[in-house]
Amino acid sequence: MPGRQPRTRIQKKNTETILEAALDVFSKHGFRGSTLDQIAKAAGLSKPNLLYYFPSKVAIHRALIDELMQNWLDPLRKIEADGEPVEELLAYVLRKLEMAREYPRESRLFANEIVQGAPNIMDKIEGELKSLVDEKAQVIEGWIASGALAQVDPYHLIFSIWSTTQHYADFDAQVRAILRPEGDTHFEDAAAYLDTLFRRMLTP
Repeated sequence: MPGRQPRTRIQKKNTETILEAALDVFSKHGFRGSTLDQIAKAAGLSKPNLLYYFPSKVAIHRALIDELMQNWLDPLRKIEADGEPVEELLAYVLRKLEMAREYPRESRLFANEIVQGAPNIMDKIEGELKSLVDEKAQVIEGWIASGALAQVDPYHLIFSIWSTTQHYADFDAQVRAILRPEGDTHFEDAAAYLDTLFRRMLTP
């Protein structure tokens, strides 16, 4: 979050307005393609006013990424080792798909950062994210060893869940151009398809 914590209602509102505007700008143009001028204009603030709350573009981006990473990791954290393996993993798939529907800008923000080599969040990927993935991979390996889950590579399973769910946010324009859905109805079809896909793959 910004170095100066909001002390008044107006400061809190302006901070939220800046982050909301920055999310739009970063998700469309990526970190390198975005400027403070673009963010200030989108927020309806002057650049000096924006800099009162955030000292740099990096600080704004980092504030967004910090919040995004927590939200992004929550569904993975909810996988319970003592739950029914297939159902636990399918619940994770559906939570990730719902996040793609509810938070497409956040997904594209993350995707843009990764495509550029993750220059601003590699510490989080190599730290918090890797630790959590390693932890859940061990859970999956335990399920496989007990015969409760089909033989799969835990890491590639997690990667495939990310790719098949986040696709609907990161490639939203392509999906909609091909399917021409009414609203978000295609997410219901995607949920049914992914349930079948992963259930068949994971059931021993």
